[in-house]
Amino acid sequence: MIQNALPYVAFLIFFAGLLVLLEKKAKLKIFKYIPAIVMLYFFAMLLSTFGVWKKTPPINAAYSALKNGLLPAMIFLMLLRCDLRKIAKLGPKMILGFFAATVTIMIGFIITFAIFKGFFEAGSWKAFAALSGSWIGGTGNMVAVQGALDVPDAKMGYTLLIDSINYSMWVMFLLWAVSFAPSFNKWTKANSKTLEEVGSKLSTANDGNRTNIEFVDLIVLLGTSLLVSALSIWIGGMMPKSVFFQSSTWTVLIATAAGVICAMTPLAKLPGSSSLANLMLYTIVGLIASRANFAELTQAPIYIVAGFCILGIHAILLTLVAKLFKLDLFTCGVASLANIGGVASAPILAAAYGEALVPIGVLMALMGYIVGTGGGLLVGKILSIL
Repeated sequence: MIQNALPYVAFLIFFAGLLVLLEKKAKLKIFKYIPAIVMLYFFAMLLSTFGVWKKTPPINAAYSALKNGLLPAMIFLMLLRCDLRKIAKLGPKMILGFFAATVTIMIGFIITFAIFKGFFEAGSWKAFAALSGSWIGGTGNMVAVQGALDVPDAKMGYTLLIDSINYSMWVMFLLWAVSFAPSFNKWTKANSKTLEEVGSKLSTANDGNRTNIEFVDLIVLLGTSLLVSALSIWIGGMMPKSVFFQSSTWTVLIATAAGVICAMTPLAKLPGSSSLANLMLYTIVGLIASRANFAELTQAPIYIVAGFCILGIHAILLTLVAKLFKLDLFTCGVASLANIGGVASAPILAAAYGEALVPIGVLMALMGYIVGTGGGLLVGKILSIL
């Protein structure tokens, strides 16, 4: 049984690395449906359930220091790739499609929670707020919302469960729907001739950027991100408090603003920010999972049903928006998956329509990183009132 901080942290990071290595090298089919980061959560949660480590004072101190310190740093690094000037090149219709997907997902959460809230435990709105952060942006946004709202680690098991099962079904549905694009576009009267032109323009935008990661890149990015984290925590502690806006909420918002601003500076051109952000993300997810317990997941089926209800409402409303504004199926599908699946899956769906369109999927997913945390907090605010 692990009782000290160093073995506890070392084991979680080693285990995360092992899963990432298996995902990359073993070519197991299971990773197509359950990403390494989701497996990390459930296996760490399983080990916690069997009491592999105890919540001793040294472990509690290590958990708090690492999670609270790495979260703002991860948000900052994650957003360094989100240059608003490049996103603007997507054009008005694609940006409209993205935000239509975002808003319809948010509406899906609000309506679904209003319908099902009688079946959930008290305070369950926080778990749905964290999930909405993931389904607008990505896993990084989910843990950002969890940190901002102080969502209990035990409740995050439901969030990951929906994020894994419902998301996987949604990806398969959107890939299946690709063949119906001509019929859908004819019904909405969409003009999709400019898609490949936009994709080609975006694919050449980063041709001159250096891709090989050097030591100086890593130490500058790591040092800057940790400094931003420390400043965000310090400034956040001085901001006015309310029932909803606590110090942790301000910290997340300040780190988000810093990342968006610095994404338009030379710092964003340094390679390695994505790798460092993922390293911090896997560490944070492992830490969160290590405090959860399978015995506490007593309402899993109703949460999964609620997840499908959210997706159903989102699909119906987004289809109506597509008809109203003459959006094509590519824009709707990739916008939806850019929100719900993020940068790991949106480019895959874009590639199913054409390789030249992959950059559009990447940029739409990066947009989700920008609005995911704020969107999740907004959904949480509304759900807390219901």
